[in-house]
Amino acid sequence: MPEPTEDATFRHEDWYGEELADRHFVRCEFFHVDLTEAVSRGAVFTGCTFGNVAFNASRHTDSAFTRCVFKRCNFFEAEFTGCKLVGSSFAQCDLRPLRVDGGDWSFVALPGADLRGARVTDVRMREVDLTAADLTGATVTGVDLSGAQLHGCRLSGADLRGSDLTALDPTVVERAGARVDAEQAVVLAQALGFRVG
Repeated sequence: MPEPTEDATFRHEDWYGEELADRHFVRCEFFHVDLTEAVSRGAVFTGCTFGNVAFNASRHTDSAFTRCVFKRCNFFEAEFTGCKLVGSSFAQCDLRPLRVDGGDWSFVALPGADLRGARVTDVRMREVDLTAADLTGATVTGVDLSGAQLHGCRLSGADLRGSDLTALDPTVVERAGARVDAEQAVVLAQALGFRVG
């Protein structure tokens, strides 16, 4: 691992298509940086701030963005595979259409996020904050949502099969047409006070 870049500020830089392999940034700030079509593999960002950064069509594999802040960033067609985003937060970001496969997004703050049509599969999202998030038509399968904050979440038409829904109160979400498997149906029925069997 190369020496980390610490406490640096990057403004109005063009990193279009940049290859970020095994780079390490600590407490760095990125403002108006163009990371369109950038590719990161094994990169580590710790406690960094991203403001108005374009992540459009970028691809991230086995990278870590821990305790980072993303504000007014654009993730159009961005993909995260096996990435760790523990403790990071997103505010006023354009997250559609986002694709996340595997990795750990526990304790991530996504309140009010527009995730319509997003594809999130096999991800650990323990205690994630999805308060009032819009997951209409999203695919959220095989996801660990234990302890998640889901109050006011829109799940209409979402595919939730195989995900941990023990934290979901069916009475405080929009759920018309949401798809669950038989095991989840039992959990949701019990949450509503039914005795099953």
